[in-house]
Amino acid sequence: MALVPCQVLRVAILLSYCSILCNYKAIEMPSHQTYGGSWKFLTFIDLVIQAVFFGICVLTDLSSLLTRGSGNQEQERQLKKLISLRDWMLAVLAFPVGVFVVAVFWIIYAYDREMIYPKLLDNFIPGWLNHGMHTTVLPFILIEMRTSHHAYPSRSSGLAAICTFSVGYILWVCWVHHVTGMWVYPFLEHIGSGARIVFFGSTTILMNFLYLLGEVLNSYIWDTQRSMEINFISMGPSS
Repeated sequence: MALVPCQVLRVAILLSYCSILCNYKAIEMPSHQTYGGSWKFLTFIDLVIQAVFFGICVLTDLSSLLTRGSGNQEQERQLKKLISLRDWMLAVLAFPVGVFVVAVFWIIYAYDREMIYPKLLDNFIPGWLNHGMHTTVLPFILIEMRTSHHAYPSRSSGLAAICTFSVGYILWVCWVHHVTGMWVYPFLEHIGSGARIVFFGSTTILMNFLYLLGEVLNSYIWDTQRSMEINFISMGPSS
């Protein structure tokens, strides 16, 4: 039996994201006042994705609790739709986008933080909030993947969805540059147009890879657990 029920963990994680979003939006940074506001940044978009995802998880838990034993077929159908939406969001958005944000941010930060998170931001964003946006996303999503099985969509539709998201965000970043003359991320100012095309293409490929990684990881976790349960049952009670 788990030390903390997964339903309680989801509520706690959802409240954490709500706190992070509220504190982030309360910060008066110049970039928040320019074209696109906070929605220019993938980190903020990811926080919204994670909050919505865990909100759906909590709603699914509540619906499951309320419909348990009711025998109402319509409620059960609605619950199945909610579970399908939850699983789709984890597969297509929460896992690949969340892991992408954490991995890419800290890799660029370790190479040269001025390219992704200038020291000037330390005057606006406290350290705990930075880690809330760029670090805890990974363990939170891994906890969710470990505590509950999620049915992935067909590979073709899943990859098509994550490609659409990736290309859509790239076009949004390019549009912001077209309107303002400034790139959302400082390092894009220091590389040529050819290098930008390579970078944007690489990020789309990486997003696809992370989708496949999530699919493999989800299968590994739950196939392994099923094998352990089958072995335990086949062994029977010890004498």
